[in-house]
Amino acid sequence: MIMELAPDEVWEVIEKNLFGILGMVTKDNEARTVGIVYVVRDRRLYIGTGEDTWKVRHVAQNPHVSMTIPVHKGIPLMPWVKIPAATITFCGEARIIASVDCPEEILQAIYRGMAEHEELMAETCLIEVTPVKDFVTYGIGIPMIKMRDPEQSRGRAPVGV
Repeated sequence: MIMELAPDEVWEVIEKNLFGILGMVTKDNEARTVGIVYVVRDRRLYIGTGEDTWKVRHVAQNPHVSMTIPVHKGIPLMPWVKIPAATITFCGEARIIASVDCPEEILQAIYRGMAEHEELMAETCLIEVTPVKDFVTYGIGIPMIKMRDPEQSRGRAPVGV
């Protein structure tokens, strides 16, 4: 049985986190993943990167991406007890945005104090990821004890964009 989640419930978890794994495909149809830091605005994820990175090259050639967001689980006051991370996974459409074309508020959120450095910003861009279809989750919206049962841990929610 797959638990049906509300889109807002999943978006709330995505917005509270900042790390994810971006999946792409190379021009030779080889899968690649990379850890990224993101911010969320208007139900889109923004990733800062250099203009000449392989992430940008792959996304420019194929805008179909996937993302997985690991969500830390732990027992307060008992950090030695290892709990697997919960996850949110989804497909998305990505596009490259030049830093000069990006709203200042998003640049500040991603680059913080570095956003004022014109030379640095001239060499950067953003990858905007718009989730599509459904979120597929594991361990979201349930107590940790239920994560031991895969049937109770799996969930799904429409993206709701």
